[in-house]
Amino acid sequence: MGKTGVYPGTFDPITNGHLDVIKRALKIFDELIVAVAISSYKKKPIFTVEERINFIVETTKGLKNLRVEAFDGLLVDFVREKKAVAIVRGLRAVSDYEYELQLAHANRKLFKEIETVFLMPSEEYSFLSSSLVKEIAYFGGSVKNLVPSIVEKALRNKFKK
Repeated sequence: MGKTGVYPGTFDPITNGHLDVIKRALKIFDELIVAVAISSYKKKPIFTVEERINFIVETTKGLKNLRVEAFDGLLVDFVREKKAVAIVRGLRAVSDYEYELQLAHANRKLFKEIETVFLMPSEEYSFLSSSLVKEIAYFGGSVKNLVPSIVEKALRNKFKK
């Protein structure tokens, strides 16, 4: 049995930065599960979990050893259930580090066998976040090179004025 990594997030929506991290993680793990959070007490997604999963499935066609699944509750419970060896997190900038470090320590406290692997996206995506993409799209800006075309279209439709 190979090593499985879990890349969790709300992916609301998936960005080219997320896709970059997925491709990097697939070079390290035998299998990667993109775990889409159904909800979060901190974030209110603009796309349904089904839409978010569909965006990921459509934009990762052709990538082998990748699964996309929804999860609800504690991430470590999902990771344990999937028998994964690591949580994959994207690290864009120093500003992400402190929060990600807290999460990694909390997850390890809850499930001592789990490791967290931090992957940096390409420099061109180091500033990119789903929140930023939604804000640009909301105000009518182009997100063409920031997200896959299926997401760009969905954002345009979501924020039609």
